[in-house]
Amino acid sequence: MTTDAGRYDDQDEVPLAGYAALASVLATGVGAFTLVARSRGVRLPERLPPWDVTLLGVATYKTSRLLTRDKVTSFVRAPFTRRTGRGEANEVLDEPRGTGVRRAVGDLLSCPFCTSAWAATALVCSYTASPRLTRMVCGGLGAVTVADWLQYAWTWTQRSAEQ
Repeated sequence: MTTDAGRYDDQDEVPLAGYAALASVLATGVGAFTLVARSRGVRLPERLPPWDVTLLGVATYKTSRLLTRDKVTSFVRAPFTRRTGRGEANEVLDEPRGTGVRRAVGDLLSCPFCTSAWAATALVCSYTASPRLTRMVCGGLGAVTVADWLQYAWTWTQRSAEQ
């Protein structure tokens, strides 16, 4: 096998070792949570009501947008990304920079779909340990999401009226 045949992509830019490190961090975090939760007697909920799944989903969506697109949270992304433009509703667009783990973290922090898996994991762990508190936090994030949709609807209505 030649060196070229062994590469994962044509540009050789995919930080596989960095992705593996991030996956290890996530798995270690879930494992540590599980051990601590079990040692403290935390039990899994007997069921997960559809309403809670919806609430967790909306909160996951909003959390991932806040972390990956919000101007105010750009300080979190700045060491790993560079600003490339503006999105809708005053959101910002970033692209990853660097190599290795730095690039992998940049990929994670510039992708709302990627970040949502991490946000969902954190929220589910929180829900397991403290369902009432997590519902309250998710409810707040849900309220912000509804407010965003109303802002979009208002803007669309204004633009339609002007045309």
